[in-house]
Amino acid sequence: MKLRVQLLLMNLLSTGIMLISIWYSERQMLLRPEQTRLLTVIVIVALTISTIIYWLMTRPIMKSIQNLIALTKQFSDRHFETMYIIGKEPEEFKELATAFQEMAQKLEESFTKLEKGEKERTELIANISHDLRTPLASMQLMIEALQDGLIEDPDMKQQYLTTILNEIQRLSGLINDLFELSKLELGQEAFHPSLTHVDSLLLKVIDSHAILLKDKEIDLQLRVSDTLPKLWIMPCKIARVINNLLHNAIRHSPTCGTIELIVEGNKQKQQVIFTLRDEGEGISYNEQLRIFERFFRTDPSRSSQSGGSGLGLAIAKSLVEMHKGEIGVRSRPDGKQGCEFWFTLPVTLEKK
Repeated sequence: MKLRVQLLLMNLLSTGIMLISIWYSERQMLLRPEQTRLLTVIVIVALTISTIIYWLMTRPIMKSIQNLIALTKQFSDRHFETMYIIGKEPEEFKELATAFQEMAQKLEESFTKLEKGEKERTELIANISHDLRTPLASMQLMIEALQDGLIEDPDMKQQYLTTILNEIQRLSGLINDLFELSKLELGQEAFHPSLTHVDSLLLKVIDSHAILLKDKEIDLQLRVSDTLPKLWIMPCKIARVINNLLHNAIRHSPTCGTIELIVEGNKQKQQVIFTLRDEGEGISYNEQLRIFERFFRTDPSRSSQSGGSGLGLAIAKSLVEMHKGEIGVRSRPDGKQGCEFWFTLPVTLEKK
């Protein structure tokens, strides 16, 4: 039974009890006839007034309840954009409507995150499957050719074996990258910083890329501020960030190009800024928004062999954020062709 009907029946029941009491009192000679008539009129008038008051009070309440019921049904169909219009309802219903709208907003955000997570999971599985299937199929063909004795030339056999070994090493690196990225995103990577000189770290990274720089005849210009403080960082992790950015810059830079690596301090923000500029083909604005996503490549048609695994920048972003820093990319401010990657590390006096 609906609440409105229940309230009306209770009102009628109380009125009936009053009329029966008046009638009983008259029968017992407790009231004179004129008193009985007066009380009866009073009760009837009171019933009429209470019914009118009941109607005026319950109508907006029932309307509010019906609106909330309709709104709840829309929520069940995931129409969270519908908003409850607050009118002349009692204060309690206004608070309830506000709570409903806040709940709808949180539900919409939760569903959006779930859908985004499911989409990322699907893309991740598809990308992993692609990056594993292609080299595995290639290795299978080469191994079958070797097993069937189709390759008789010793040099060709050695080339096949070298290719298979390279593919195995690349797949092993991909799996290791996935494992590390998973630990970083889940917060399972241990953080043990040490007080480190940035300049010595940079020299080690540059030395590891000396052959690549020489092969492409690239001029690497390093500019490091003389007043840089020591940083509480994990040297191996920050070295990996710089390694990844420098390797990408070398790969995308033209032969005889120039790469600038600038490290300077910002006393106002208490941080050290690392900037790396190249003269490559550049990155569009839409690609800049997604460049740090897992498996994202600026050129989807490029194979993973030449374009990398697509995990390096995602790992770099997680490593920088683990150090409470920021990382980003933008077009070169001087208007030249290429792009500019940057990341910051905070300057702290304590080991945190």
